[in-house]
Amino acid sequence: MSGYHAPVEEMMFTAAHVADLGSVQSLPGYEDVSTDLVQQILDEAGKLGSDILAPLNASGDREGSVLENGTVRTPAGFIEAYQSFIEGGWNGMPFPEDVGGQDLPWLVATAASEIWHSANMSFGLCPMLTGSAIELLLSHGSDDLKATYLPNLVAGTWTGTMNLTEPQAGSDLSQVRAKATPDGDDYRISGQKIFITYGDHDMAENIVHMVLARTPDAPPGVKGISLFVVPKFLVNADGTLGDRNDLRAGSLEHKLGINASPTAVMLFGENDGAVGYLVGEENRGLEYMFTMMNNARLAVGLEGVAIAERAYQRARAYAAERLQGRAEDSKGPAAIIEHADVKRMLLAMRSQTEAARSLAYWVAGQLDAAKRHPNADARAEAQSFVDLLTPVVKAWCTDTGVAVADLGVQVHGGMGYVEETGAAQHLRDARIAPIYEGTNGIQALDLAGRKVVRDGGAAMMALISRMRASISEMPTTHAKLNAAVDALEATTAYLVESPGAAAANAVPYLRLTGITVAGWLMVRGYESAKISQADNPAFSARKIASVRYVARFLLPEVPMLASVIKDAGTMIADCSADDV
Repeated sequence: MSGYHAPVEEMMFTAAHVADLGSVQSLPGYEDVSTDLVQQILDEAGKLGSDILAPLNASGDREGSVLENGTVRTPAGFIEAYQSFIEGGWNGMPFPEDVGGQDLPWLVATAASEIWHSANMSFGLCPMLTGSAIELLLSHGSDDLKATYLPNLVAGTWTGTMNLTEPQAGSDLSQVRAKATPDGDDYRISGQKIFITYGDHDMAENIVHMVLARTPDAPPGVKGISLFVVPKFLVNADGTLGDRNDLRAGSLEHKLGINASPTAVMLFGENDGAVGYLVGEENRGLEYMFTMMNNARLAVGLEGVAIAERAYQRARAYAAERLQGRAEDSKGPAAIIEHADVKRMLLAMRSQTEAARSLAYWVAGQLDAAKRHPNADARAEAQSFVDLLTPVVKAWCTDTGVAVADLGVQVHGGMGYVEETGAAQHLRDARIAPIYEGTNGIQALDLAGRKVVRDGGAAMMALISRMRASISEMPTTHAKLNAAVDALEATTAYLVESPGAAAANAVPYLRLTGITVAGWLMVRGYESAKISQADNPAFSARKIASVRYVARFLLPEVPMLASVIKDAGTMIADCSADDV
């Protein structure tokens, strides 16, 4: 079974030549983040990933997390691995120094986070959600909540969770029934939450739950939801931990994958009610929670990149060693990597992984610009691109992760269907990502409806203008990329003019968008690879092969998808439930 090695060279290339690391380094506060420093950070992150996290991936999957005597126990080695993680300061990379963070760019933190998820996706889910909780409190928490919770969350000695849905609600959060009863300055929380990742575990001193609930006089629907901080252990005035709060993990889900990650049914307030602290104002909880959810959506999209990379590495290593049949011009048994169809699959895996990484990193760079650029108009434009592409990163990258992991099983042949090779685990683990944080169908509806139709396509057209300007400056004519951008523009205009067709065509529209934007970013990298070919010819040759695959196999899909969307119109929407 092959080990994991962080693709630092590829990460650095993508950060520099696709996500424009140079522009990020010029932002206020990032002037000291040199390229050498970024290289050192990723090299060290790679060591943690390959030496500590990756060896626990298969064993953690086999052992799983278990609920024993009211406490969740994570698999052997996870406690020690998490201690190494927080001792290295990895949890606080992008957060402000005044709460204990390192104030590094989101682009750099994103690249490091890819390593955690590639090495061990079950492990990476814990700090991922903690980071999202930190973002929420930074944006919406009171000074008291920030002072009480942020230092330990940033340090990683406490972890965070997201408590949204309930058995009757699913993705429809208007159906949330958890109660928040006023009790002096605080509230007593009662109710049940499901699908809570790391809702309980033994790796950290405290767990800080972000919980949606309703106050007694709240209006119905999403307008009556408030947000509360509900810690596992109450915090004393001096910052030490006090009594256990009235909450517990009632059970753990038995899942298809990510078995080392405990997914809990959380029970709040079975006795006197769990003490909770209101975030912001009553009835604005879902609005605040979207800060956490959008951060998590970008992180989940990155999981798709990460699991694709891991599946590719395993498949390529197997293909290079497995002798079977004869390749062209070979006189004896050949490694299957020499066979044309296996080369096709491996190139498809690598190219799609690099395309997804390009999209995720570019959006991370735009997030840095949105937070730090000295020009208000530039900040606004960058934020509009982040908002527009967040559902695309989440959905297209996770769909790509599943597709690549599936190909990884196929490269292994019959051995891929055997758990011992490890290929099947990557596919099982990858499958949750298109469901997390709103299914990919919901992400597509968000893109087509809220992000495109609602603003008349303004943000998408601005992005298209950015792409066209970039393409016009390239020394090479890229006909297939131009055709894809034309198709994206025409389809966007069609959906704006025919909003009734948006819902039924949202998923192909999101795929069309993902391929086009990632294709543009890959071509930008291609131009850089050609220029630097003399410096590293082997790397450049691989990069050029990847871009050629994207141009010849993926970009031609875009005009076809555009034609399908226009031809389908409202056909799906017009079908009755009896027709499907």
